[in-house]
Amino acid sequence: MTPSQTSLQDSPRVAQVIAAELARHVTDVVVCPGSRNAPLSLALAARPELRIHVRIDERSAAFLALGMARVQRREVPVVMTSGTAVANCLPAVVEAHHSNTPMLVVSADRPARLVGTGASQTINQQGIFGEFAPTVHLPAGVSDEEAKQATLKALELGVAQLNVALEAPLVGKELPPISEPVSKDFVRPRRVDHGEVALDLSENTLVIAGDEAWEVPGLEDVPTIAEPTAPAPYHPVHPLAAGVFAREQLSTEGYVVDAKPKQVVVVGHPTLHRDVFALMKDPSIRLVCLSQSGQVTDPYHRADAVGTTVKVSGQCSDRWLRLCEAASDMAAQAVRDTLEEDHGFTGLHVAAGVADTLAVGDSLVLGASNPVRDASFVGLPFDGVDTYAPRGAAGIDGTVAQAVGVALATQARCPDEPRAPRTVALMGDVTFLHDAGGLLICEGSARPENLTIVVANDNGCGIFEALEMGAPDMRPQFERLFGTPHGVELGDVARGYGADFLQVDTLPALIDALVDTTARPSPSVLVIEAVTTRSSRRALHASIADKVAM
Repeated sequence: MTPSQTSLQDSPRVAQVIAAELARHVTDVVVCPGSRNAPLSLALAARPELRIHVRIDERSAAFLALGMARVQRREVPVVMTSGTAVANCLPAVVEAHHSNTPMLVVSADRPARLVGTGASQTINQQGIFGEFAPTVHLPAGVSDEEAKQATLKALELGVAQLNVALEAPLVGKELPPISEPVSKDFVRPRRVDHGEVALDLSENTLVIAGDEAWEVPGLEDVPTIAEPTAPAPYHPVHPLAAGVFAREQLSTEGYVVDAKPKQVVVVGHPTLHRDVFALMKDPSIRLVCLSQSGQVTDPYHRADAVGTTVKVSGQCSDRWLRLCEAASDMAAQAVRDTLEEDHGFTGLHVAAGVADTLAVGDSLVLGASNPVRDASFVGLPFDGVDTYAPRGAAGIDGTVAQAVGVALATQARCPDEPRAPRTVALMGDVTFLHDAGGLLICEGSARPENLTIVVANDNGCGIFEALEMGAPDMRPQFERLFGTPHGVELGDVARGYGADFLQVDTLPALIDALVDTTARPSPSVLVIEAVTTRSSRRALHASIADKVAM
């Protein structure tokens, strides 16, 4: 018998088994239009317990799924056809892998006999994501049990590709019948236990909390430099105070005290600040790294201990707590004072405006470039605000789509509320343009009901202004290679995708616009363009650094 005869009903049958198993473990699925994945798309659409989100761009679809998964902490499968459609998911898979965010790519494939023959839209999809996501492959014609077990295995892996070879005919003569709902049995995220580490808190101790950080029992009262996506600490320390802790001693309150911590405890995956990393590099400081995943943040390969939990003895001295508080206050005041100086309307001002208008219950999405750092400088994290940023691989890819995903997943948690919870995203203009297609929402798919995207538009890559390539001797090539001015009218882009649009060019106008979103949320996505300058970025950072160094 020929393959088409032996597998006449295989594709619809296998697709329905996969859809039924996914329906037990997930609530949302992102589907991209395609022929080879038609059996999967139709089978998933026949599951009433699944919310189906349709996107025409696989790259954007994968980042949408990633954004939703950041909120739900479980997979949001993304389904696509064969060929380059699968390859488009790689950036999102890389970010999912490095941020330990669950993700499942369900890729339709051609039968094995067609791979390597030059058949249209046929590539070797198995192992396409390399170390970032293992492949669970289902050849054509498998049994129901094999399809079920493969789907469950892929879900249990956390970040994975379920590659499903499907024979023609791909669909029957009628749509699949609407299935009876199944009870949910969510797969819990896998945790790695690295054991327990003993800590004597009577030794001056500083915690550095990054992305993926959690509230570690025993460290509640330890001064903490927390990145915006970490839990808000009880004793927050401003990140710009890190330079103070690099000094051996400091004169304060009429006497000399030891300024350098004896031990630093890293929780999760910090990535943002060079001065903070200098403390992690200092060989005179004991370094303890805590992680709940297979990844331990220790870029200098010098951790004295690695663990997941701590057993503490002693307590932080009042003198150490006062020193940390004073250093933090000095750094925070340096930022506030600099914002009052004549540097124009900068991205840092925009971050301050966003921070000042956040409320308990809001969600915040931060772009991976200047915005997340600016948010850190103006005081985040805030207690009661869920903050997300792509800090796994720290790319600007897919930020708009992730913001849409966060908004959709957040509002789905509150279906009975008269108004969807507010999601605010802050990103730069290059990040926005890089993923403007994330605003494209196909008709019939759920739309964010209360999403505001603030774009700090300095007409290029402002982050490089304050880095080495922004130095005066580099200016002859700076704009062409790093600044990259584009001159795009963001309003035309936003409105072209059906978003509401507003432009502001002062801090008071931005604050007024953001306050207005709390009273009258946009029925669509609202894009607020904050027209800023980057010409003063280098001077602004130098001014802050001078104040902190005093």
